[in-house]
Amino acid sequence: MQLRYDEFEDRFREEVRDFLTEKLAPDLRSYTAKMTSVYASKEVALAWQAILVEKGWAAPSWPVEYGGCDWSIAQHYIFDVELAQAGAPPLSPMGIGMCGPALIGYGSDQQKDYFLPRILSGADFWSQGYSEPHAGSDLAALSMSAVEDDDDFVCNGSKIWTTHAHESNMMFCLVRTSSDGKPQQGITFLLIDMTSPGVRVDPLIMTSGEHIQNAVFFDDVRVSKSNVIGEVDKGWTVAKYLLEFERGGSSYGPKLAQRLNALRRLAFEAGAMNPSLQSRLSAAEIDISVLEAAELVMMAELAGGGSPGLKASMMKVRGTELSQHLTELGLEIAGHYVQPFQPQHTHPGGAVPNAPASDQALAGQEGLAPISSRYFNDRAGSIYAGSNEIQRNILAKAALNL
Repeated sequence: MQLRYDEFEDRFREEVRDFLTEKLAPDLRSYTAKMTSVYASKEVALAWQAILVEKGWAAPSWPVEYGGCDWSIAQHYIFDVELAQAGAPPLSPMGIGMCGPALIGYGSDQQKDYFLPRILSGADFWSQGYSEPHAGSDLAALSMSAVEDDDDFVCNGSKIWTTHAHESNMMFCLVRTSSDGKPQQGITFLLIDMTSPGVRVDPLIMTSGEHIQNAVFFDDVRVSKSNVIGEVDKGWTVAKYLLEFERGGSSYGPKLAQRLNALRRLAFEAGAMNPSLQSRLSAAEIDISVLEAAELVMMAELAGGGSPGLKASMMKVRGTELSQHLTELGLEIAGHYVQPFQPQHTHPGGAVPNAPASDQALAGQEGLAPISSRYFNDRAGSIYAGSNEIQRNILAKAALNL
């Protein structure tokens, strides 16, 4: 087993560092440090994406012919680590990380040629239409209908908890095209233009105060059959493929390690460090290192042509629960400074309708301001992409035969 980078990989790491030093402007680094959500704002995400596209590094996991990079597993990991350590803002995962892979894996050549360049350029900003009021973790229970009418489907129903639907112009959506057979049958993967007549988006305000999530309603919305990805009635296959990548197809470890280091620095600066906190920060560091090791194993399997499979559920559970644990440690470090609601001194993932006046003075140190909002925002981590209870059921059934 090779436990250190070779000369080529060391040169690549220096190339990434040089690029980030030159292109990752101080305002972008500052933005990331003050984020309260796992999502950057649309403007920041697209601005950083444009810089990465120019370099050819926006979608490194895509095939080279579609704008990806012919990188080794080690290069992908180095890139993730360096982005995290430099404080780069995240890209929106809906386009490059989710719709793109669906198109590459199941789309027609015409669909790939049209949509993939638009994902990279930001001409299309995507949202995900999966969950419904009565079909969340039990996604197969979805009921939004799509009825054939000549060359179109006519869609009726609703989706909920739809991230950035109010800012997206396109949605990849699961709809029911048949009620025959098992619930997983009769589901179709459909791309919907959010500017179509009959689409309505209502805001859902999170406990952190941010407008990131939405309820979306479809009233006789016409969608061309040419927007079906894969086959009609067989969208469940595409959905399962994407859920694996949503749950475990990216690296939690480097980002968690960077956040842990930031918390440790903040604890010293705020005078909150003590032996008990130091011990728990060290324990969290060990857990993050174990997760990183497991992610490296999974990345090696992906390089061999595999898919995340059951490891996606394991990574999702451990990654989101460790993330929540870090927010809890943050609350302890901040002490009574978690009480002021001051999103005007942070960078939320969306608008905050009830934010205090922008000129209201900062209470406490600057690094403490995002902590309470990040804590509330991250409560959703163990619910989205299939609740952690559901993930444990999947693991119990498929891995342990329980």
